[in-house]
Amino acid sequence: MTRPTITPSELGALVKAARKAQGLRQDELAGVAGVGLRFIVELEGGKRTVQLGKVLQVLETLGCGITVTAPSEQKPGGKP
Repeated sequence: MTRPTITPSELGALVKAARKAQGLRQDELAGVAGVGLRFIVELEGGKRTVQLGKVLQVLETLGCGITVTAPSEQKPGGKP
């Protein structure tokens, strides 16, 4: 299911759930994703100012992704 928007807290919860489902500790995910442990902690905690490039690295490492829909691709009523 795709959603038109997601909050930083929701993204953090999704990352945490995906990490745990794969049996990874935060430090292990940080290592394989090439980011610092503090970044993972902040991302999972819903920090609003995390670096997008690093978020994408973590998501790719976990096998997750983000879908962006341009306004011209949305159905009437604002829903993709």
